[in-house]
This record gives sequence, C-alpha cells and structure tokens, in this order.
Amino acid sequence: MSHPIRSAWRALATTTLGIVLLSCAASPLSAQTTPVAAPQQNAPAQTNQQTPPQQSPPQNVAQGNFFKRLADAYKQDWKGTTPSGPAPAFRGDPAPVNGPPFPFSTWPIGGTVTIGYPFTQSGPLMQALWSGDHGEWWKKSGIQIYGWLNFGGNWSTSHNVSNGQALCGAAPPLNCKYGNFPTSYDEVPNSIQPDQEVIYIERQPDTVQTDHFDWGFRISNLWGLDYRFTTANGIFSQQLLGKNKEYGDDPVMVYADLYFPQVAQGMDVRIGRYISLPDIEAQLAPNNYTFSHSLLYTFDCYTQTGINTTTKINDHWTVQVGVSPGCEIAPWKETGRLAKLTLNACVQYMWHESKDDIYVCDNSLNSGKYAYNNLNAFYFTWYHVINKSWHSSTETWYQYERNTPNLNNPNVGLIGSTVPDPILIFGANGARCNNTTETTCFAPEWAMVNYLEDQLNAHNYISIRNEVFDDIRGQRTGTKGWYTEHLFGWGHWIGTTILFRPEVRWEHIYNPNLGLTSPPPGTKNELPGSYDNGLRHSQLTLASDIIWFF
Repeated sequence: MSHPIRSAWRALATTTLGIVLLSCAASPLSAQTTPVAAPQQNAPAQTNQQTPPQQSPPQNVAQGNFFKRLADAYKQDWKGTTPSGPAPAFRGDPAPVNGPPFPFSTWPIGGTVTIGYPFTQSGPLMQALWSGDHGEWWKKSGIQIYGWLNFGGNWSTSHNVSNGQALCGAAPPLNCKYGNFPTSYDEVPNSIQPDQEVIYIERQPDTVQTDHFDWGFRISNLWGLDYRFTTANGIFSQQLLGKNKEYGDDPVMVYADLYFPQVAQGMDVRIGRYISLPDIEAQLAPNNYTFSHSLLYTFDCYTQTGINTTTKINDHWTVQVGVSPGCEIAPWKETGRLAKLTLNACVQYMWHESKDDIYVCDNSLNSGKYAYNNLNAFYFTWYHVINKSWHSSTETWYQYERNTPNLNNPNVGLIGSTVPDPILIFGANGARCNNTTETTCFAPEWAMVNYLEDQLNAHNYISIRNEVFDDIRGQRTGTKGWYTEHLFGWGHWIGTTILFRPEVRWEHIYNPNLGLTSPPPGTKNELPGSYDNGLRHSQLTLASDIIWFF
C-alpha cells in the first residue's frame, strides 16, 4: 500500500517544485501587469480589459511564422507587455470583482451571455492568429479559438485500490479506484491525473449595442478524467455508461445565442446544450475559485439541453425562462421515461452598484419522478462585496426525486438481492428508505456552501470554503448522513495564461447509516463511512492543479 503513495508523492513533489520555480521566474516579470480575463463560462467582462474582437482587438506586434508569434504572445503576457487598447464600453454597473485573479468579474448567471458587457477574451492563440496573414478576417468574424490544458494531483488519507479485492471484499472485485469520492473532481486518491483538456470555438453576440440583432455560438469539447462528471445520457454517454472508460470525451457545450436588443434592455435566447443555470461553480476548471468542487455542486444538475431565454429588464432585474428534457439527459433519450418536459425560471436582482446580488432559481421542474438524474431543484444564491479585497459567495439548494427505488428492500436493492429490480435505472442511484417493505420513497436533500474570498493582489487570492450537505435518503452519494466540508485554497497567476491552485481540504460524514427506523433483527443500521471506499467517516486531502491557457 505504501509504494503507490510514495510514487504519487514523488511525482506530486516534482510537479510542485517545477511550478514553484516557474512561478518565481515569471512573477518579477509580471508584477506590474493587470491580467485580462481567463476563459469564462458565460464570458463576463471587466472594464479594465483589452478591447474585444468586435471593437478591433489590439494588434500583436510579433512578427514571423505562427509558432514564433504564439511564443511571443506568451512572452508578452508573462512580461506584462501585451498591447492593449482603451477600456471597452459596457451597459450597467462596473464589474464588482476582478477577474483575474478571480474566475469571474460579473456574478455568474448561467444559460446566457452577460447582457450589456463585451466579449473580452484574448488568448495567445488568437493573438498569434490576429497578427498573421488572415488576421483581419479573424477580427471581423468575431470567432475565437481558445482553451486550456488542466492537470491535477492529490495526496489523500483515502486509498486507490485498483484491483478492488483488498478493501471492497467483493467477488468479482469492485472498482475501488475512486477512493476520494464523494470529493470531486479529484476522486482518484494519491495520483496525478489529466483532468480536463478543453478547446472552445466561439463567437459571442455584441450585447453592448441596442440597435440590431446579433448572434453567437459556442462549441466546447472536454477530454480527460472529468468527463465522468459532465456526461449526459444519450450524448456519447456509452464511454461512461457502457464501457466505464477512465478517460473520455464530452462535447460539454454546443449551443447558439440569438440576441434581440429591442426586448426590454436586451434578450438572449440560447438553444442547445449549455451549463445548468444556477451555481457559483461550473464544470470547466477556470470558472471556479478552487481545484476541487464543493459537495453542493457535485450532486446537483450539471448541463441541460434545451432553450433558455434571458431578459435584462434594467440594471437591477434579469429574468430567465426555459424548457429542457431535464438534467444530464438528451431530448431523444427514451422520451417520457428518461427525458421529461422540464421547465426552469430564475430571477436575478442586483443593488449597491452590483455589490450585492441575489439569484433565485427553479432550475428544473417536472413530475419529479425517479429517472436518470431527474432532479427537481430550487436554488438561492447571494453574492456580496465586503470591501476592495474581500467578497463572499453563498448558495443553498433543496432538491428531490419522487418514487425512488428503495435499496433497503431485499427485492429491489442490496440486502439479500443478487439481481436488481428492473425499476432501478442504470446509472441512477436508489434511496435508503425508512423500512425494508416499501418499494419506493421520496428522496430529498439540501445543502449550503459559503466562499469567502480575499484578493491579495492582481495575481494572488485566497479561498475559504465551508459547507454542509444533508443526503437525507443517501440517494446522491450512496450513503445516508450529514456531511461537512472545509477548504483553504490559494490561487496564483503567472501573467494571465497559467493558474496554479493548491488547497487543503477536510470533510466528514456524521452518522452514516442505512436509514432504517426499525432495522431487521441481527442487522445494524450503522455504516462504516462514506470515504475511502466506504470505510472512513473523514478524509483529508492536499491537492493542486495547474491550468495552462492557449
């Protein structure tokens, strides 16, 4: 057991040393630089960024072939000499926080572009293309290609048992490789993993102007370990649900944006597969304060495939209404049984020059009957600027599934059963109901998370995360009980193209149990735990990732 841990430590130490040395070499060069934004889920903009493509982006002065221009773009970024134009125009309040170093500058709101703010993404790849022979075409088209490489590693008190026999004790052996679960996305303990290698092809509509219709699109593809969390049933899902591949490919976002400026102060209509509307966090690595995700985020809705409208009423109010087949499900996947007509409705209210923001969202509303991740979910999020350095982000949700199969019933679930009841849907967890006789039951859960963020300077920030998660029937994690999680993290930028995010995280489950009010004679209601393949109540992880943007 010690050999793989020593190997993981050695690899992690080597990686960390290399990153620290690179940081020390690059930091003096970039100390006077104000970073431009990293790629964003919804591309929120700031007023101190470079002019966006729609407004004649700055010309990279590099000369030579494509690869020399690309190398020079990185050098300019790390030295802080990238050419910049005047601050672009916007409609609304100034951005409440700085991104970078934070993952956003206007408060996150899913299913839309940020209406009234320009698209200011400007990565090294586009700098190289803009300064080439066809640069003017790229500028006029507004199309950008960008992305990142993301690798992460961790040391954990939990274990990676690839053969499964030692800890799981099952015959045939179970796959016990993911011993950090329910932590995400670093679920493989004591290892270094290719988390997500992502490419975007994108055009955003110009929502600053109010005199003509505009359009945009995004095609975003992810490869790596993280596809295990982003997969939607019916969209290349055989990689995970059919073959259980370690690494896979997922077109996590494919959509079109239609912008109608004449509706109120602007309306965006998004059609396709997009990130679920609420949440402080998102699937894509740069959209998060930290490397690992909160439990709250891990077990709610990730993506939806449908139509969503976002209307900016004024600088205070924004309203969203949409329709989809549900969470993580394709519209064509067993319509009526798995794919269900699902509504969403959200309202955002901002005040104090956007220094306070409340976002209330019914993200998915249908019958709520058990299906593939068929959550009915209700969210409340509050963002608050404390002062120039500090801000907080707080989110809570309540969600449920009805008629969820009872895993405590020997004819349905795990006690004395060798063949699962056909009411169980592959890839969709059952519940720990209160007795062993009922076939199904109501399976709710609730959670709350708070981020407290401190900007140290333009290149460094600190994250403090605390949360509680009550898996009331064990339907989300597989283990009924109360969870708490606490994290301290640091984010460090090298220029605007490399981000390093180390963290320490401790979590605990209180009273893990089968949920039975009257356990059968000779059986125990208690479970050994949730972490370390179900053997421990607590888990400590030291982890970090690195994101290299292009």
